[in-house]
Amino acid sequence: MSELPLVEPDLALLRERRVLIDVRAPVEFAQGALPGAINLPLMDDEERRLVGIEYKQRGQQAAIELGQRLVSGASKVARVSAWMRVLERHPDAIVYCFRGGLRSQVAQQWIAEAGVTRPRIRGGWKAMRQALCSHIDAAAEQPLLVVGGLTGCAKTALILALDNGLDLEGCARHKGSAFGRHPLPAPSQIDFEHAMGRRLLDLPGPIVVEDESRHIGTANLPLTFWRAMELAPRLRVEMPLDWRLAQIHKDYIDDLWEVYRKQCGEWLGWALMQKQLAGSLARLRKRLGRARLDRLQRLQALAFHEHAQGNRQAHEAWLAPLLTEYYDPMYRYQLEKHSEQRFLHVGDWESCLAAAREWSTEQVRAGRVADVVSGS
Repeated sequence: MSELPLVEPDLALLRERRVLIDVRAPVEFAQGALPGAINLPLMDDEERRLVGIEYKQRGQQAAIELGQRLVSGASKVARVSAWMRVLERHPDAIVYCFRGGLRSQVAQQWIAEAGVTRPRIRGGWKAMRQALCSHIDAAAEQPLLVVGGLTGCAKTALILALDNGLDLEGCARHKGSAFGRHPLPAPSQIDFEHAMGRRLLDLPGPIVVEDESRHIGTANLPLTFWRAMELAPRLRVEMPLDWRLAQIHKDYIDDLWEVYRKQCGEWLGWALMQKQLAGSLARLRKRLGRARLDRLQRLQALAFHEHAQGNRQAHEAWLAPLLTEYYDPMYRYQLEKHSEQRFLHVGDWESCLAAAREWSTEQVRAGRVADVVSGS
């Protein structure tokens, strides 16, 4: 097995969107995988557990022998067949395990015995993750612009309209607010970081992000990147209340309903959406106070009743005070708390988009001049 080919843990593999065959156990894959990876394990979770116990009690050779007994016959045939089916569709796929060691070598050997030679990643998942995390830290040293503004100012849409925008909420699968939970499961912290790092591979120059706390749903921004965001210049989007209300209605009601409807169907999707929105409102009890929460809960319940009768606009009765009585005061408090922050531009959505593009162009130009001066 020592003669089987290796490839270095090069991030170009991710940039090129190469298909990766992850032969780790499902429980490991669920904790965090490389972008583009398909989990086709050498051992299932129980087999891995038993081999791990054997390794601790009797050593490596005994563990290898147990693994060979556990994965043999029909189970071995099934696993090799699964790998070969992927390789038929993606002949340039690459194999990896946790450290690029025994499991990926065994998979390579069995694939080779089936007539195909494919490399494994030297250092495996661990080496590639280290490279991705290092890339995020390096990206924190690039020019960075932060877009802020009141809730409902379509900051995420502005980020997505830019070629150099990094959608942190998209990576976290969360809109970054009390009502921001996505119907689909949130990624693990590792998968969030990997999604962030993968996007940054396409952004070698200046980066534009939305103003976020360090915590986005269940995900935490890497500390180095978060500190860079705190020091970065800012834009602030300002839009009138009716415009923001229409945007938050789209985000919190229309888009959410569309996802639930597609994932769960009409009846279950409707019930789950109501449950999520009601739960999100209830979690604001300490901030809103009992009396205000009771009022908003009554308005929300009436809005769902009206919505079921075809009146989608009824939600504005509780969304409008949610903006003016909760989100807006909270944002203004944060502005006062961080009065040292400097804003390159304050204006409506279109002008902020133009300002972000102008800033990006200036940063690219300045970088080219610096390269010329340094002789690189």
